Amino acid sequence: MTEIKPIGITRSPYKIRGEAPRQGREEDSVETVIEIYDEFEEGLGGFEGISHIIVLLWFDRADRTTLSGTPHGAGGEKRPVFTIRSPNRPNPIGFDIGRIVSVDGRRITVSGLDALDNTPVLDIKPYVPSIDCVPGASYPDKKKKA
Repeated sequence: MTEIKPIGITRSPYKIRGEAPRQGREEDSVETVIEIYDEFEEGLGGFEGISHIIVLLWFDRADRTTLSGTPHGAGGEKRPVFTIRSPNRPNPIGFDIGRIVSVDGRRITVSGLDALDNTPVLDIKPYVPSIDCVPGASYPDKKKKA
């Protein structure tokens, strides 16, 4: 099996579990800095024309033994871990969409992440609305606004 090597780390205002929102976009005004390690700097650019990025994270403080959880707004109903967005899972890979605030060398400031401070960053990809938005997709969201 190939080893996964982080490309950077987050500098987040959220220091401990429970401080971060359930989904980063719920607190879209909070900024996090992604610091890319020197050896990966060549993979960066200025992100010209890119407003949002997909950030894959390793939720290193997650419980990797959990196979079910209670999602927010589910009325206390437990669900299998692969049907919910909990960070607690066998491979705690986080998927966030961050809005780029600024890029300064190896530092990308974004809003909309739910990562704790010092969370390893596995990868960054541009968010492409024509590909990444799926019209008509569904999920049983009980707290959906009318």
